[in-house]
Formats: sequence, C-alpha cells, structure tokens
Amino acid sequence: MSKKLGKIIGLISIKGGVGKTTSAINLAASLANDYSKKVVVVDANFSSPNVSLHLGSLDHKHTIHHVLSDKLHMGDAVYESDFGFHFVPGSLTPLKANYMKFKDKVKSLRKFYEFVIVDSSPSLNDELVAAMVACDDIYVISTPDLPTLSTTLRAVKLAKNRGSSIKGLVLNKVRNKNYELKSHEMEKLCGVPVVGLLNNSLKVSEALHDVKPVVLASPYSDVSIGYKKFAAHLANEKFSRPGKVRTLLGKFKDDFDSFKKHDFNKGFVYYK
Repeated sequence: MSKKLGKIIGLISIKGGVGKTTSAINLAASLANDYSKKVVVVDANFSSPNVSLHLGSLDHKHTIHHVLSDKLHMGDAVYESDFGFHFVPGSLTPLKANYMKFKDKVKSLRKFYEFVIVDSSPSLNDELVAAMVACDDIYVISTPDLPTLSTTLRAVKLAKNRGSSIKGLVLNKVRNKNYELKSHEMEKLCGVPVVGLLNNSLKVSEALHDVKPVVLASPYSDVSIGYKKFAAHLANEKFSRPGKVRTLLGKFKDDFDSFKKHDFNKGFVYYK
C-alpha cells in the first residue's frame, strides 16, 4: 500500500498585521505537540520572509530562494525548530527567485510530512498567487473589522477565481466587542465558513518577545485554546478542552511567571 501524501495548507491574507505568520507557527506547534503530526512550515513570503524571525533562527546557508533558483533540493533547505516541527526559511538578504517554480518544489515535502503549512505574502502579487496554486487547501486569516473585511473579500475572490480550495476563515485578534463584525456576518459577506476564532491576547506579544509559540508558552490561554481547536479541525481530531481546574492553574502559572519578570520600577502596568 502506498504511503498517504501529506496536505499542503496555505494561510493567506492581503493585509499585513492580521497575524498570518504567528498563526502558521502556532498551528504547526499545536499539530506537532498536541496531535503528534509531522509538520513543516514553508516561508513563501519571498520578498519579506519572517518565519525564521518568529523562531529565533537566523543563520541559514540554504533557503527557499536557493531552492527556487535550482541551486539545491528542497530537502536541503529544511531546518529543525526548537518546538517540534521543521521549517524552510526564506533568505533575509535580497535574492532573486523564480516564484512560479514553488508548486513543483514544495510538493516534494508531501512525502515526508503530514502537514506542509505555507506562509504567504500579505500583498496581492505573483508571490501570493504562486503560494495559492501550490496548496491543497487555503484558509484566510482575518480580523473582525471593516478595513480588513475589504481585503478578506478580495482574498476570497482571488482564491475562488484561481480555482483554489478555500476551506474557511480564521478570525484573529477577536475582542468580543459590539463594534466588531460577528462570525455569522463574516460568513455571510464572504461566503466562506469561519472555522477558527482566536481571541486578542497580550500572551501572543509576550510569546513573540520570548521567541516561542504562544501554544507552548501559555498553553491554557484563550488564544492558545483557539489555535488548538483549529489544529484539531485540520487534523480531523477530537478537541478535548482542559478542565476548569487545570485551566485555572495553568493561567495562574502563566501570570505568576509574568509577575516575576515584571520590572515594577517602570510602574504597575502589569496589573492593567
């Protein structure tokens, strides 16, 4: 019996700052650590790659740019992160690359990984198109506000026009305020189901500062639970929410660790 090939999952948006790369990293971390999946993240933001920055890993002799220039095989550009999954970085110094070769190059990873997560360009350009056509399934990362809605609608339309399999929206930085667009409103306007909800949380910023996925740094936080639920959806696994006592103790530990690190000479901002 032939081995089942892994899925190539694309995370897209046509707007910076919505948390696309953060979502790629945390989704990979949850799939690997919570559901024991073999995962690799590929940086397809060719002009401004930053996956490696999120992982605190900067010194790479081989990158996706070298692969697209036919200087080496994709497997030679794969690195191991400290968080249970692998990644293919982009070059932080400007290098020319043939983006249209991305589909043929990235598909080789399907033989070795259950999930290949593609982090794409946040601009409507050839880089984004190259990433989209390479993916089996696409998820649009959005925030629940009107300015981002317009770009989300464009992203959805672009994916549909390209014949891409767009599976859903993931709403990030949700504050549950009246001024936000609700999930059912986003679904109705975009014609795509909302499959993930990620609460706005300072824990994400703290984790970025510590160069660690928030699902590992603060595993019981609401935003981490959102990522874990989304990962379960992708992996077709049952999500088991931790019990109230375990969640409370976990959150207390997270807050106590932050308390110990806080510099009270700068004031009591910690308590806000």
